[in-house]
Amino acid sequence: MLEPGDPAPDVTAHNQDGESETPDFGGPTVVYFYPKDFTGGCTVEANGFQATLAEFEELDVDIYGVSMDDVETHADFADEEGLLFDLLADPDGSVAAAFGVSTDGGHTDRVTFLLGDDEVVERYEPELAEPTGHARAVLEDARREFVVGG
Repeated sequence: MLEPGDPAPDVTAHNQDGESETPDFGGPTVVYFYPKDFTGGCTVEANGFQATLAEFEELDVDIYGVSMDDVETHADFADEEGLLFDLLADPDGSVAAAFGVSTDGGHTDRVTFLLGDDEVVERYEPELAEPTGHARAVLEDARREFVVGG
């Protein structure tokens, strides 16, 4: 598992619109891994990131959700939940593997990484048990990391 101080990996995956994405981790970025679209905790977590999206955007922080679901499932999930950030399809687990996230059982563990301006992991939260309020907590971490005097 990547830890604070480790460099962000180079990854490419398709988003919910079927577009190939190679995220530029050169700026503040949240990469959150979650087990599965349309499940209770994952829906709560995604809605939390959507509810705080404008605040992340004010900090110039990009958000990527990653699961082993395919592009079509991500598209349906994003449409149903009104998600306006990229969901990256990782059906073979290669993005998860690049971050050192387990895919045992055919799904990713719930893990979130906060990447800094220098493409380095600033913080990570392994095996987050409770998705409620998670996005807000990550936003507060981002404020502390990326706002002068924050």
